[in-house]
Amino acid sequence: MTILDKIVVRKKEEVAEAKAKVSLEELQKMPLFSRTCYNLKESVLNPDKTGIIAEYKRASPSKGLLNGTSTVQEVVKGYQDVGASAISVLTDKDFFQGSLDDLTAAREVLQIPILRKEFIVDEYQIAEAKAYGADIILLIAACLDSKEIETLSKYAKTLGLNVLLEVHNEEELNRSIFNSIDAIGVNNRNLKDFIVSLDHSYDLVNKIPSTIIKVSESGISDPETIKNLKKAGFNAFLIGENFMKTENPAEAIKEFVEKI
Repeated sequence: MTILDKIVVRKKEEVAEAKAKVSLEELQKMPLFSRTCYNLKESVLNPDKTGIIAEYKRASPSKGLLNGTSTVQEVVKGYQDVGASAISVLTDKDFFQGSLDDLTAAREVLQIPILRKEFIVDEYQIAEAKAYGADIILLIAACLDSKEIETLSKYAKTLGLNVLLEVHNEEELNRSIFNSIDAIGVNNRNLKDFIVSLDHSYDLVNKIPSTIIKVSESGISDPETIKNLKKAGFNAFLIGENFMKTENPAEAIKEFVEKI
C-alpha cells in the first residue's frame, strides 16, 4: 500500500466515526454553515494579491513535524497581511497533525478564502468543511474516480463552496473536468512516492481549460519559480512546507513576497 492508500483507508474509518458523533443535520445547524463563502477566482485574480495559496501545515507523512510552535491564527493572519490570495489549512489528524478546530480558528481572523486541505471521500466531509468555516474544498483525482469527482463537486456547489481539483498527470486531468470545478491544481509531488518535479505543472498548464483557475502546487521554494509559472499561465501557487518549516512562517512569506 502507498501512503495515499493508507490515508484513504483511514479516512473512510474517520468519516464513519464522525457521522456517529455528529449527524449531517447537526452540521447544517452550526453557525458557519449558513455563511456565504468567499470567491476563490475573485481573490486569485485580484491584482492587489499575490496569487499565493499559503498553507498552515504542522507535519507531513514524508517530512514528519515541520512546525510545532507557531499557532494557526498568527501564521494565517501573517499570510493574509502580505497579500495571500487564499489560505490552505490541513485538517487531517493522523498524518498531518491538523484538525477541524484549526479551520475555525483560521476563519476567525481571515477575510479571504480558506481551503479545507483534506482527503475527501464522502459528501459528509464537504458538509463538515462548510460547517467549520471553509470556502474551498479539495478533491484529489488520485484517490477518486470520475463519477465520484462529479458527484462530490456538484454537492459542494449546492453548498456554495468553491472546488479545487488536484491532478498529477494528464490521465487524471482528462477524466476529471466538470462544470462544477472552479480550479485545477497540478500537484508537483507524486502522492504515491512523494517525488517532486515542476515538470508536471509545465506539462499540463496548457491542457487545463482557460475558464478554470490554474494552480501549481508543491515544490515551490523560490520567488523566481513563481515568476516562471506565471509566465507559463498559472494564476495561483500553493505553498506549504517552504514557509512552515521556518521558525516564523509569517516573516518567511513576507520576505518571499518582497522578491516576487
